[in-house]
Amino acid sequence: MDPVHPLETLHSHGDHDSVDVTSWVSVCPRGLWKVQKKQTHKESQRTVSKSGYVTPCSAGYCPRLGSLCQVRVRLKANMDETENSVSDKGNEKLAIQSDQSVTEVTEAVETAFPRCQDSVLQVPLGDWTTLRLGEGQCDITEACLEGMRAGEKCEMLLSPAGNVSVPAEEHLPLCATVELQAFTPGKESWEMSPGEKWGWVKSHKERGGVRFRSGDVWGAADSYSRALKLLITLYGHVRELEKKGKEQEAKEQRDTSSGDETQHLPSAHEFKTIKAELHSNLSLCQLKLNQPEQAKASAAKATELEPCGAKAWYRLGQACQKVNELEEAKQAFRKLLELQPESPAALKALKDIASRERETNIQLGLRLSKMFS
Repeated sequence: MDPVHPLETLHSHGDHDSVDVTSWVSVCPRGLWKVQKKQTHKESQRTVSKSGYVTPCSAGYCPRLGSLCQVRVRLKANMDETENSVSDKGNEKLAIQSDQSVTEVTEAVETAFPRCQDSVLQVPLGDWTTLRLGEGQCDITEACLEGMRAGEKCEMLLSPAGNVSVPAEEHLPLCATVELQAFTPGKESWEMSPGEKWGWVKSHKERGGVRFRSGDVWGAADSYSRALKLLITLYGHVRELEKKGKEQEAKEQRDTSSGDETQHLPSAHEFKTIKAELHSNLSLCQLKLNQPEQAKASAAKATELEPCGAKAWYRLGQACQKVNELEEAKQAFRKLLELQPESPAALKALKDIASRERETNIQLGLRLSKMFS
């Protein structure tokens, strides 16, 4: 399940500026929303401040994974004649933030604003906010920031891309602006050490659990998907380490951990177990989101990786039931009974399938009797 699906990008060039118009679908707590973004790239110089932020006035690159971005999101309906005074106050606050250490800002990001079910834009509107790119706090804002440079602003139109409940007071499409004042340098995934990637995987997995327990199923599915994408890139390295002795493996990890000896890569067994858990958790989210085909595929991958994973077999059985593949569902639940004899969930599911098959046979018999009577 990809968090962002680009649809189209148009470019127009003037003498000094270029305008991009881009469309994609983003993941929100309410579901999937279509985003249309219009952005003007202005030619300007940028410098890196003493706090480590890229600011308007270094090279004009964009935020990357792990960048701490100082951003402001506003609904256009709220942008009135007081914009200048609000901007001045925001810039004063920004100057104070820029003097903070990266550690202090990181702590602020982790506790600043929890995701909620009744909001599309998961950031405080109208205020300068510090957002870490890659965490999926607000998929819409992050997707905008990936193509922006310090000092730039973009406009976006938001509209539901599926069956999404929208409060009656909200007038669609929503129109908002995103401003990127400054950001810390981040890294592309291919620039990260294996230890750094593993840290992100564990972070996404933990965040997915927190979101699921809070009822943010879309957000949980997004976190598990992000973890899986990074985990796949570690497969070759983990497999290579598996072939070496433990002493050489420890040395390899020290050499590739960028000075952080606390970041240890998983063993081949742990790698497979974590990957199976992520697929199984993603399958549960997809069942909750009424995506049975995707749930079946995710659960099947989990059972292949971890044949003794009872939860994955149960979810595979549930998904097969939903797509009316009853024989496959029975096989999954019987496998669950092998792992957990007398499992109430498996016994009930098999009983329900048997009842469903009897009803189907009765209906089929009635239709055949009418045909030949």
